[in-house]
Amino acid sequence: MGRVVITHSTYVDGLIPWLKRLATERRIQTITPAVINRVKGRSQLLQLRVSAPIRGGYKLMARKGSMVQEVFVVTDLEEHQLQDAVDFHRP
Repeated sequence: MGRVVITHSTYVDGLIPWLKRLATERRIQTITPAVINRVKGRSQLLQLRVSAPIRGGYKLMARKGSMVQEVFVVTDLEEHQLQDAVDFHRP
């Protein structure tokens, strides 16, 4: 079971419970929410998608309303496997 690193005081609404469920995947070591920004577009529902590969894992983007937050996942899963896991653990 992986762990979710809680380092910020602000997160996209509803993100942390989703990440805690995702962290139960056997091949995920660490999930770290990072920078949060305001964007022009609006997303009514919380969305989480794989964005880009990084060394040792992937960067995900979480969006809800006019906020977007980067999430870094350390894993040996392939990109499509990680996206499937993200979708499966959607609250």
